[in-house]
Amino acid sequence: MARVIRFHEHGGPEVLRIEEAEVPPPGVGQVQIRVKALGLNRAESMLRTGAYIETVENWPSGLGFEAAGEVAALGAGVEGLKVGDAVSVVPPPSQIEWPAYAELANFPLHLVVKHPASLSWEEAAATWMQYVTAYGALIDLAKLAAGDFVVITAASSSVGLAAIQIARMVGATPIAVTRTHAKRQALLEAGAAHVVASAEEDLEARLAEIAGPEGVRVVFDPIGGPIFTPLTAAMARGGILIEYGALSPEPTPFPLFNVLGKSLTLRGYLIHEITTDPARLAAAKAFVLKGLESGALKPIIDRSFAFDDIVAAHRHLESNQQFGKLVVTV
Repeated sequence: MARVIRFHEHGGPEVLRIEEAEVPPPGVGQVQIRVKALGLNRAESMLRTGAYIETVENWPSGLGFEAAGEVAALGAGVEGLKVGDAVSVVPPPSQIEWPAYAELANFPLHLVVKHPASLSWEEAAATWMQYVTAYGALIDLAKLAAGDFVVITAASSSVGLAAIQIARMVGATPIAVTRTHAKRQALLEAGAAHVVASAEEDLEARLAEIAGPEGVRVVFDPIGGPIFTPLTAAMARGGILIEYGALSPEPTPFPLFNVLGKSLTLRGYLIHEITTDPARLAAAKAFVLKGLESGALKPIIDRSFAFDDIVAAHRHLESNQQFGKLVVTV
C-alpha cells in the first residue's frame, strides 16, 4: 500500500484527497519509483476542474506529470537502471494512465532519466516539463539560433523561465512579456534581455522598438486572446508564433492581414509531440542534460509544499503569484 492523491469529482483544490491504494508492481518495460518530489503544472489543475484536453472516464482519478525519486523496482526487460538509482520523469502522454501524485508510481522506461547528481530532488522534479516544452518549441520547431529575437509571454512561469534560459544558451535575445512591472527585476536577473509589461505598455510599439524594423522571428505564447494581434504585428516576415496554451478567457482573434502580409506561421504545440517520438525525445534529453550539466539550465523554484499540503499547493498554483516552479516533497 502507498499514499496516493486522487479526486472523485471535478472541482476546486479541495476535491484532492490523500488515500491509501495498492500500487501494482511495474510491468514489462516499466520502472517503479519511490517518489521524493513532485513538480506541479497548470495541466493538473485543468484536469482537476474538467478543463483539460484529457477527460476522466473512470473515477476516482489520479493526476500529475512530474516526479523524481529512487528506483524501487524494475519490470521485465528493463536495462540500464538498478534499484536505488536517482531518477526523474519526462511527462508521459497521459497523467491519468501514469499519475505522478503518489508515494510510489510506475512509468515507462523511456521516460525515466538518470539526472545529474548536482540536482536536488525538488530541482529534478521541476526539470522535464518546463525544459522539454521550451526545447520542443524553440529548438525543435523554431530552430532558434544566435541573433534571433524571441518573445516569451507568461515569462515568469516555469516554462517561460526555461525558455529564457534556453534562448540564452543558444545565443538568442529573450524578450520577456509579463502583465505588470512587478516582476521586471526578477526577470532581468533570470536572464531576460528585455521586459515588457503588456498591461502597462504598448506591446506592439515596445517590441518594435526592441527588435527594430526586421521584427521578432519567434513568439512563444501560452495565453492566446487579444494579445495575438500586437504580437503578430511585431513579428518578422516569415516568423513563427508557437501557441502552447489557452490561458486567456477572451476569444483569440485571427490576425489575417498580419499573417498574410508577413507569411507568418501560427503553430499549435504540445509537449507530447516530443515525448511520443523516440528520436525527438532522445535529442531533447541530450540537450537538456547538457544544459543542466553546464549550468546553463537551472530550475527556478518558487516554493515547496509538503505532500499533505497538496490542496494548499494547488491553491497557490492557481493564484498566478508564483515566479518559477511549485514543487511538493514526499
